[in-house]
Amino acid sequence: MGNRLTQIATRTGDDGTTGLGDNSRVSKNSGRPHAMGDVDELNSHLGLLLCEDLPQDVRALLVDVQHQLFNLGGELSIPGYELLKDEGLLQLDNALAHYNAQLPRLQEFILPAGTRAAAQAHVCRTVARRAERMVVALEQSEAMRPAPRQYLNRLSDLLFVLARVLNRVDGGDDVYWKSERLAAQAGDAP
Repeated sequence: MGNRLTQIATRTGDDGTTGLGDNSRVSKNSGRPHAMGDVDELNSHLGLLLCEDLPQDVRALLVDVQHQLFNLGGELSIPGYELLKDEGLLQLDNALAHYNAQLPRLQEFILPAGTRAAAQAHVCRTVARRAERMVVALEQSEAMRPAPRQYLNRLSDLLFVLARVLNRVDGGDDVYWKSERLAAQAGDAP
């Protein structure tokens, strides 16, 4: 992998460019730094989620995800380099199957709310979706492996499921959107 950082304030970015892992320089406003930044932001939000009191299995999974996101960011920072492995996507698929099996079927949309941990998982989900969109945009201008896009897509799904799991940790539930259809079904309509 590229050079390890030994100095943070290099001033080389003062001209509006940033260095990639292959020692090339690109505009900070180009697709690759945008995608890298969104992945970094997602990882930071996951770090905030990890400050919450979480079930140990969820905590261990999210710590692994943070490491995989670091690999994904590294892959984005070095054009043509592969750091994200297939095992990372398989881990997400397995976690999705495991946690989804514990949840009741959704009957209606849910709001990104509930416990603080669940709400933070929803924030992570939305940032993952944005990171995925940035990777898709990058793919339109540069050849890339599908793994980063697939990982972010699956991770956002998992974060939605984990938000539902986290709302149930202490006997809570999803926070349902109060739609007119639900109200009519319940007999609450005027």
